[in-house]
Amino acid sequence: MKKILKFLMAFVLTFVFTMGISHADEDTFKVGMEVNYAPFNFSQVNDANGAVEIKNSKGEFANGYDVQIAKKIADELGKKLEIYKIEWDGLPPALTSGKIDAIIAGMSPTAERRKEIDFTNSYYISDLVIVLKKDSSFAKAKSIADFKDAKITGQLNTFHYTVLDQIDGVNKQAAMESFPSMISATKAGNIDGYVSEKPGAMSAVSANEDLTYVEFEKGKGFKTETDDTSIAVGLRKNSP
Repeated sequence: MKKILKFLMAFVLTFVFTMGISHADEDTFKVGMEVNYAPFNFSQVNDANGAVEIKNSKGEFANGYDVQIAKKIADELGKKLEIYKIEWDGLPPALTSGKIDAIIAGMSPTAERRKEIDFTNSYYISDLVIVLKKDSSFAKAKSIADFKDAKITGQLNTFHYTVLDQIDGVNKQAAMESFPSMISATKAGNIDGYVSEKPGAMSAVSANEDLTYVEFEKGKGFKTETDDTSIAVGLRKNSP
């Protein structure tokens, strides 16, 4: 009888403890992002302009379009928002493993990503441009055809990198992990430029006076699908 009582007590305590964790998780909305892709998401040192402290990086705060969208969703759900700073390639695994509830990181709902996770409707649609130095010989380009022989790159594991194949004769450089690294490489002259969505390019140019970007008229730029240039919230398959 004592053994049975001990077992029942242990079971009850385990159940209560588990319920406590579940209840705590139900009260939070955990969102993952790079915090390194301005103006969609970026880092700052305080909570100015509605920034949110990063849960896994104390003293660092996240802000940007994605953070504001996350705040609106959390408010509608009646949950406390938690922002987690995660490398781009680590976002889908963090989502599918349950570490986060959603990816809100300027992510496009491509067909390839839809195989692994679900997406909401898009909350932003953008265009692709090429960021380069103001004094670059390619600064007056009018079409992607004008970038023949140019040393151009894009972010690793994004369609920004694959569209480079549409430029005949481009000197395609190795993909880079982050936009700050591509900005630095462009400023240093190691590459001629990189592919970016227009808001990201505008942010880069605003912060770096020696940079500019080339946007293209219809029919002269990259051929893309709507899913490629749309941005949506990533969720686990069949997430409630």
